[in-house]
Amino acid sequence: MQEMRIESTDERQRLWENLLEETDENAKSKALDDAARYYCRMRGDVAGYGNGKIEELLRAADDRGSLTASEIAEILDARELRVQYNTAIDLGED
Repeated sequence: MQEMRIESTDERQRLWENLLEETDENAKSKALDDAARYYCRMRGDVAGYGNGKIEELLRAADDRGSLTASEIAEILDARELRVQYNTAIDLGED
């Protein structure tokens, strides 16, 4: 397999640093792997990733007419980026 080389521009460096921070990874390669996996999982139509979470979300919205935040979070949740929605309701005085 041929090694891939990516030119490191200032803009890419900033992007990679942001990605490292947001993925909690300690290596650029791991952060880039997470980002690539997440993109493939959301996009779909890639071997091993099925139809994709974005398509699933759009189909669910079309089928049901509307979705709650909790239902959207459930569909978009992925190993690379955990998505959860919690609701808290407080009644009374503080």
